[in-house]
Amino acid sequence: MSETEGSAPSGGDRPPSVDALARDLADTGLPHPLLVDVARRAIADGDVAAARSHAEALGRALLQPVVNATGVLLHTNLGRAPMAVQADARYTNLELDLASGRRGSRSAHAASLLARLCDAEAALVVNNGAAAVLLVLAALAGGRDVAVSRGELVEIGGGFRVPEVLAQSGARLVEVGTTNRTRLADYRGVDADLYLKVHQSNYRIVGFTESVSVRDLAEAVDGPVVVDLGSGLIDAACQWLASGPPAWLADEPAARQALADGAALVTFSGDKLFGGPQAGVIAGQKELVDRCARHPLARALRPGQLVLNAMQQTALAYLRRDGMAIPFWRMVSVPVEELRARAASMIAGEVVLCESVPGGGSVPGLAIPSAGVALDGDRTAELRAADPPIIARVVDGRTVLDLRTVDPADDGALAKVLCAL
Repeated sequence: MSETEGSAPSGGDRPPSVDALARDLADTGLPHPLLVDVARRAIADGDVAAARSHAEALGRALLQPVVNATGVLLHTNLGRAPMAVQADARYTNLELDLASGRRGSRSAHAASLLARLCDAEAALVVNNGAAAVLLVLAALAGGRDVAVSRGELVEIGGGFRVPEVLAQSGARLVEVGTTNRTRLADYRGVDADLYLKVHQSNYRIVGFTESVSVRDLAEAVDGPVVVDLGSGLIDAACQWLASGPPAWLADEPAARQALADGAALVTFSGDKLFGGPQAGVIAGQKELVDRCARHPLARALRPGQLVLNAMQQTALAYLRRDGMAIPFWRMVSVPVEELRARAASMIAGEVVLCESVPGGGSVPGLAIPSAGVALDGDRTAELRAADPPIIARVVDGRTVLDLRTVDPADDGALAKVLCAL
């Protein structure tokens, strides 16, 4: 039997076998092949005692639930919108028409519901918001001119830049206006095949500014107007909330209103204000949506049934006007008084008023009153080491845990960790 495959160490300075050390780490819950990798590394480093810490570090590096106490509701690093979607281990009618028994369309389910929500003729779901913009430009304006205001040539997280996406789609960028002021005459001065308006969803230009509304642009130009909303607000009326639209949403553009104002298509993300999974939505005129669906890129950008199921369940909640079934809207609607009461029940730490933000490149510069618990000093590393990991932020030398983004079901675990600290 070889040294690396034998049983437990025989004593002295001889290191244990890889297999024996890996088996000794089985209680970490990691699969044996990964524990073998950990054991080999520890033995090669001459530090067998470090094997367990290596295994624990590997386990913590895997995707897992965390408690979001940052106050950022759509935290990109934490998966943006939390979801409560169930999927049974069963086949689905993903591309089967149950009435005829023939092949069906992926757009017959979630996409049709999204079209209904937006009051659009048709909709299409792709794998993220950037993909939605790319597909629209490639399908409708490949090799042709697309007019965009210089004030809307944005870059968002991950290096997504509108000019670069335009170039990848094969469309030609025609810049109009200036960074801070674009007038209707600027659009009329160009002969473009498509007019793209991009919502400045993660920043604001203030002061000496001017821009053109969707309605005015759609009435003034001959080509289709496409509006990239980005943040994914479905309807400015927020009919899914009993209290109506919250004050912090006052200036946020919505899909339903943009289409009513004359946009031929709108695009937006599924995991932002929509409150669903990572996805991109194209909604609007059926003829244009169909052209996008027929483009070769559409197959490369299509989502799987798990995403489509999550989009369907989220859309159904909107149609039921049940905003409390969507975790994002449930969290954002909690009264500050209720958050203060929860903070007081933690016992440890000081109850503080704070401010949450929508996050995820949505509604920049606006804050939502909140409450939480504060600890002196930077305790974020200790909180991340908890089980489950707790993610907080440091403000003015204190660690603040904002309870607006903490599910009440996690309050007990949070209180336990705070008392231990």
